[in-house]
Amino acid sequence: MKGICVSVYTSGKAKPSGNSPPSRRRIRVPEPRWVIFAVLLTLFASILLVNGLVEGEFTQDGAIESTAQTDQVPDAALTGGPIIQTDGTTTTTVEAGAKQIVLTFDDGPDPEYTPEILDVLEKYDVPATFFMIGSEISKYPDLVRRVIAEGNEVGVHTFTHPEMSGKGEWRRTVEMQETQYALAGAAGVTSVIFRPPYSSTVAALDDTNWSVMAEMGASGYLTVVNDLDSRDWESGVTNADIVEAVTPEDGEGAVLLFHDGGGDRSNTAEALATVIPELLEQGYTFTTIAALTGMETVNPKATTQELVIGTSLVGAVQIARNTTIWFSGLLLLFGVLTVGRLAVMLILGRRHANRHRTGRRRAGGVVPNTWGRPYTEPVTVIVPAYNEKECIADTVRSLAASTHPIRIIVVDDGSTDGTAEIAERLGYPNVTVIWQPNSGKPAALNTGIAAADTEVVVMMDGDTVFEPDTVRLLVQPFADATIGAVAGNAKVANRKGLIALWQHIEYVVGFSIDRRAYDVMRCMATVPGAIGAFRREALRQVDGLSDDTLAEDTDLTIAIIRAGWRVVYEEHARAWTEAPTTISQLWRQRYRWSYGTMQAMWKHRGTLVERGTGGRFGRRGLLNLLLFQTLMPLLSPLIDVFLIYGFLFLDPVETATAWLAMLGIQIASTVYAFRLDGEKLTPVLMVPLQQFVYRQLMYLVLIQSVLAALGGIRLGWQKLHRAGGLSALLSTRTPSGG
Repeated sequence: MKGICVSVYTSGKAKPSGNSPPSRRRIRVPEPRWVIFAVLLTLFASILLVNGLVEGEFTQDGAIESTAQTDQVPDAALTGGPIIQTDGTTTTTVEAGAKQIVLTFDDGPDPEYTPEILDVLEKYDVPATFFMIGSEISKYPDLVRRVIAEGNEVGVHTFTHPEMSGKGEWRRTVEMQETQYALAGAAGVTSVIFRPPYSSTVAALDDTNWSVMAEMGASGYLTVVNDLDSRDWESGVTNADIVEAVTPEDGEGAVLLFHDGGGDRSNTAEALATVIPELLEQGYTFTTIAALTGMETVNPKATTQELVIGTSLVGAVQIARNTTIWFSGLLLLFGVLTVGRLAVMLILGRRHANRHRTGRRRAGGVVPNTWGRPYTEPVTVIVPAYNEKECIADTVRSLAASTHPIRIIVVDDGSTDGTAEIAERLGYPNVTVIWQPNSGKPAALNTGIAAADTEVVVMMDGDTVFEPDTVRLLVQPFADATIGAVAGNAKVANRKGLIALWQHIEYVVGFSIDRRAYDVMRCMATVPGAIGAFRREALRQVDGLSDDTLAEDTDLTIAIIRAGWRVVYEEHARAWTEAPTTISQLWRQRYRWSYGTMQAMWKHRGTLVERGTGGRFGRRGLLNLLLFQTLMPLLSPLIDVFLIYGFLFLDPVETATAWLAMLGIQIASTVYAFRLDGEKLTPVLMVPLQQFVYRQLMYLVLIQSVLAALGGIRLGWQKLHRAGGLSALLSTRTPSGG
């Protein structure tokens, strides 16, 4: 993945003088950081793949009916015992002698049922042979060690429990070899005995399964089938059924088949506790495969190579399993937190909306009087502008139509496109244009604040237009002497095209729900640069705007809250702005916002331990920014990979249901936000598509911002291209913003 290029000023705080634009150079976010991210994402996907292969659900064991084709099966196998040795040409078999029993268990080890069975075996001091699945061995190596330590045998039952005759030679080899490695890594031994999945008695041998046995025999394995099947794998089987199924007739010996894994084996241990004492009472003895065949052991020690590879395999499976379990738990926690946070935000948003509706009714539908007496004092509107020739005329004209008494100050920050001249030629008597060398937006705003002579100043962007009532509605909260700043409602004016439409959805949800809730909780993190009003006394206390961060609006808002002032949201005061229409423009804008927000969070980290209003913001607002706007979005690529994992290795229906449920909740909350803001619902149809494209883009922007922050890169302002013509766009909109 290539590094992302961004334009930055040549130096940190130093700004070029005069009216010339700042010199710029290209800085590339170091490619190794993106490589590290790609490697980590690939590693996570690989871990899930390993766990998916190991955890892949297999069909529980059970006998497969014979095809009756036995032309290739030697007579010795068809008429002999259940322990079969063959090299493909010569075949011999071994059977249990009279009154001899070999207990065998398939499909384990299982953390619930295997220990229960081992306890029964230990109680009666009888051995058994466990034919284990390699993937289960890798997951529960401690159980394998216990099985062997207590004098039992372990056989190979493949790695993932496939029907071996339906697999190719390469797959069969891998299934056997991986199980041997797993056994070596778990217990330091290998095995020479093998039982095919879904195998049954000698009577069920046919050409299909014999080809597998012959292949395994040629590789040195001893194949073990069974004489009597407990059928504990059948649904509805009772303990009495199991006891009857495994009791030999006329004192014959038998290899008995039970299961300690692969499904519900709750009856097996209980039935075993009945079978063993009954057979002992009848004079049966319990033996092993090694004893019947005269071998010293069926579990020779693993070689050094097998130990090394096996230990690596078991370790990889353990890491994959633990990582998946941990991430599943984290995903569940984040899901609960997300839904819980959304529920809280919706409740608080409704409370905020009801409060303002009550105020508007009491005011006779003219001015909300939630804050007390109507605020009628003149205010100053500051418009910082740098090369805004496409928009500045619309911006100033919209202000000139204000129903509230205002003075307009346009601060031209070294524009080279005639922005200041356009503003002056409009000829409005209440418009003052101030020229200054290019110094950045914070400096331009500070210049305007210094020139203001009113108690309240309104700040906006040079590419934004206000409605006639915007300023009047925005400043009403200043009737309350405790309020230091007011955030207005920024709306996207250019809504044609998917990128702009997705931003419209984002703006409506962010302002209509989030900012309402932040107002009620008194932890408003940002008064947007597009529309915000400030008490000059509050600005004086925090020394105006700072260029310490790229998010000067967030930095200023937090500083005002720390100074003891209250910051509120006035949803009726609306500003219309032009959103980026290309991915590159959107990327630059959001990169700056995201990076600047992180800078502001770090700058004001002390709020986490403060008392008073600053502490309230830190423990509510700052933690919210950290958890829900930084940490959780950073995990979103992993969540998407996990979603694919769920479709491949988990229940795809359950996975799809969970995803659709979250999408449904998001759509419902979006509909609610649109209704609160009086918006038409048609754009909500784009929310599902937004999840696949826009959301991914925002995650990548956040990731790049984090990488840049970790690398200590300082960014400057990026000037976005504007098309202009906001007045024409707004003329087609209804008063409700539709």
